[in-house]
Amino acid sequence: MLRIAVDCMGGDYAPLEIVRGCILASRELGYKILLVGDKDKIFPILQKAGQEKNPLLEVVHAPDNVGMHEPPSSVLKRKSSSLYVAGMLVRKGEADGLVSAGNTGAVLAVGKFIVGAEREVERPSIGVALPNPKGKTVLIDVGANVDCKPRHLVQFAVMGHTYAQEMLGVKNPRVGILSIGEEEGKGNELVKETYPLLKRTALNFLGNAEGRDIYSGNFDVIVCDGFVGNVILKASESLGFAVVHMIKEEIKRSWLARLGALLLMPALNRFRKKADFAEYGGIPLLGAKKPVIITHGRANAKAIKNAVRVAGEFLNTSFNEKLVENLRTLIPQEVRA
Repeated sequence: MLRIAVDCMGGDYAPLEIVRGCILASRELGYKILLVGDKDKIFPILQKAGQEKNPLLEVVHAPDNVGMHEPPSSVLKRKSSSLYVAGMLVRKGEADGLVSAGNTGAVLAVGKFIVGAEREVERPSIGVALPNPKGKTVLIDVGANVDCKPRHLVQFAVMGHTYAQEMLGVKNPRVGILSIGEEEGKGNELVKETYPLLKRTALNFLGNAEGRDIYSGNFDVIVCDGFVGNVILKASESLGFAVVHMIKEEIKRSWLARLGALLLMPALNRFRKKADFAEYGGIPLLGAKKPVIITHGRANAKAIKNAVRVAGEFLNTSFNEKLVENLRTLIPQEVRA
């Protein structure tokens, strides 16, 4: 039975929504959930839901928590915090994966320094699968590594390739590097130095991808450094909220618009489901020894349940074993050096 440690004190709606999500996960997925956090706050929620004797739910007491605005490194000193304790459960083999809606930087620190990275991985990275008209595009890295060297981006490309192949079912992922023009030679020094290295790998490298390609479906994997990727991710999220808000405002303008909205409701609901982070659950820290799933700070119960599901999917597909194999076989020795 898979065991997933969930940081119950991280996130805007902790611990209530986090605990509710754990209850949903135990019911629908059948995993053993370790609820890590202040037992005096967690138990009353379980009792109210009639789940205090659920054998799939185990509370692991951790009285402290890392705030959203605290320095990420503080988690490594706060050994009684829920996030630190959850990471140690994974490190010791008492849990198979970690889920948190808490301080993203702190989650990354736990993933990198407590859970640890696979031996072949120089820097774990965050990959996110963004929707496009043809399926999904994996954008990597989106925030784990702000300052990168060319060899790091090559590893990110292999991580994205493996993610697209193993988790999204893409047989021969088309890989690109994000730049300001599609022609070879365009971009900053990092892009220009990485381009020839990617050409020498066994990846299906198609060259430069432009910003428009992120949502076009012309690439399955797009590689960038974490600074650029995080800006894109945050801008995309903001744009999504703005579009939804503007549509709602326009619908309110007339009865005809409201009637049209009723007719379009099934299509609008399908669109919302594609764009809703709660459906995806969370984004993985690729290259960590065990699944570390980072979910949104505003995660509700549904998002937490789906984040636990994502952790289970990574374990059930033996993702890490395939990633290590790909890092060894797709990158030639001279590029790795």
